Amino acid sequence: MGRDDSNDVKLNEPTTEFPEYDRDGADADRAVDTERRDGERRDSDRGAAARGLARPVLWLLGIIGLIVALLLVNQAIGLWPKLSNPFAQKETDRSQPVLLQSIQDLSRYVAAEGNYQVVIDVQRNRENVPDFLLNRRTLFVGAGSVEAFVDFSTIGEGAITVSDDGKTVSIKLPDPQLGKTNLDLERSYVVTEQRGLLDWVKDVFANDPNRQNQVYQLAEERISTAARDSGLIERARENTRKMLEGLLHSLGYTTVTVTYASP
Repeated sequence: MGRDDSNDVKLNEPTTEFPEYDRDGADADRAVDTERRDGERRDSDRGAAARGLARPVLWLLGIIGLIVALLLVNQAIGLWPKLSNPFAQKETDRSQPVLLQSIQDLSRYVAAEGNYQVVIDVQRNRENVPDFLLNRRTLFVGAGSVEAFVDFSTIGEGAITVSDDGKTVSIKLPDPQLGKTNLDLERSYVVTEQRGLLDWVKDVFANDPNRQNQVYQLAEERISTAARDSGLIERARENTRKMLEGLLHSLGYTTVTVTYASP
């Protein structure tokens, strides 16, 4: 029997019974295919962008690693000379030559030296004015030394007497003196400094380099007082006597008497 093609139904083609249904199904299939292709295209674009971004990053990391390796090798074997730091600290000394003012001949014998340390806590403020406005408090640790010496240049005539047999000698010396306090700035330091608002503004604009002089002077005065009260003069008397006795005994004197003039 022959085949009746007129009765065959073609898929996805509109029919007389359901024309709208068949057309909508085809459109939906095409929309799904389009969305799928767009998604694949976007994924491909993102992958290409990621690969494109990763390539320069890998190159950069490789270059950095190569530079670090070369620096380590150079440090180990000294392949190239050391490179200077372009931001190294620079110091310019514009000091003037030392000017000689005077020379003095000293005839003093330094018999003892005392080393002292003092803590200075000074506050300067104003009455009826809040401390946050006007107030300056400085905590300073001062270290210094004081010498005790005998000035041999003041020994007058008749201060030294020798016996007829040349075995006994008597010496009358001036009483030891205390020298000026030498404040050691390397061992002295400001612990803290509190300032009010107006004092802070004044320091910013005035920039007085000598504002700590009062603290230094006070530390020197305290150290000088401590030297007088610490028995440094008595130690100088004893050390000078021992020095002269040893010296004169070596010269053949058997009896040496050392006295001091009243201060």
